[in-house]
Amino acid sequence: MAFWRRFWPRERASGPAACTALDVGTEFAKALVFEIEDGRGIVRGVGRKRQGLAHMQSGTVADIAAVVDNCSVALAEAEEMAGFRPTQVVIGIAGELVKGFTTTRSQERKRPEQPISEAELLRLIDAVQRDALAEAERAITWETGLPQVDVRLVHAAVIGAAIDGYPVTNPIGFQGRHVRISIFNAFAPLVHLGALESVASQLDLELLTIVAEPYAVARVLGSDQVRQAGGLFVDVGGGTTDVALVRGGGIEGTRMFALGGRAFTKSIADRLDLPFPRAEALKIDYARGLPVEERAAVAAIVAEDVEVWAAGVELVLEELSGGDLLPGRIYLCGGGSHLPEIRSALVAERFWKHLPFARPPEVTVMTPGIIEAISDATDLLVDAQDVTPMGLAYQAIELAAEEDPLELALRRVLRAMKV
Repeated sequence: MAFWRRFWPRERASGPAACTALDVGTEFAKALVFEIEDGRGIVRGVGRKRQGLAHMQSGTVADIAAVVDNCSVALAEAEEMAGFRPTQVVIGIAGELVKGFTTTRSQERKRPEQPISEAELLRLIDAVQRDALAEAERAITWETGLPQVDVRLVHAAVIGAAIDGYPVTNPIGFQGRHVRISIFNAFAPLVHLGALESVASQLDLELLTIVAEPYAVARVLGSDQVRQAGGLFVDVGGGTTDVALVRGGGIEGTRMFALGGRAFTKSIADRLDLPFPRAEALKIDYARGLPVEERAAVAAIVAEDVEVWAAGVELVLEELSGGDLLPGRIYLCGGGSHLPEIRSALVAERFWKHLPFARPPEVTVMTPGIIEAISDATDLLVDAQDVTPMGLAYQAIELAAEEDPLELALRRVLRAMKV
């Protein structure tokens, strides 16, 4: 299938810029074909293809050839609907070993009266990136138990900079004694990153960027309320649950753990002695509030699994919080977010009372309709599980925008480091 896609008409020569967002999920490969016009995205085509049980494991690619075939079907559907084929793609990455965190470094200048030069800024950014890489290598090596794991940078973004406590967007030329810069980085083992690069290559698409999916979800809302008040973004996918913390005007960290909708389905299948596809259909109907056989039994099974899931979220939030207060709003998305027990678990006192919340958190299920930066010309994006591919599309929009001086300096450092 991937071979025949090479003969599909390429992106038209004129008109708005176009791109593809590819969400390689555990349950589905999802593709969006969209245009970028005046800083906004317009979705022109949507496609999806269910993954086989052995194709993905806990959010990571387990069979490259099978995943390529699935993505090719989803892409062909989206491209046929749009009537054109973009040449570039943004792909999301997930999995327990994808580590995202913000590193902040402060430097006291010996000559505060001297304006900050570009060379000085580059040295500071280089120090931040080397600290971040060392931290990621330590974390992934410890979790895998292997003596050495080849770790690669997925993507990086400047969160903010300040001089003597005064926020600046371009430190060059300013005077001051204390310079502080914060950069968000996402790292992953080479084996996971390389698999997605192979998928893009075999699909004959130019890989614009790979983005950690919780970062993409946390960025897509983009409202002033989220930036000022912060928020917790919880994406309940098929194989993993992804969590992102937005606090203090930027993304502080992301974490993922290997428990999602597929585990709930497996429990239903095992406990009720059902084939996996039948258990999946039963779970989906139950989540939608439709009449299902043995509803009480299904509810009891899901409730038990969600209790374990909530304990995982609690551990992640304890790690992300660093002992400081957590934002009072939780944004849910992903196919698993439809299960009523998920939301109930997050608002239950036994969940939040052990965490540093100032008050009980307000839980909101995200839908495509609340995303202002992207409009859907197909009217097919209506579900919470569509938020993640829209978040990936938003990353392409941000890349198309003019970069600020700090981002340009970061790119120069990354090119020199070749991470």
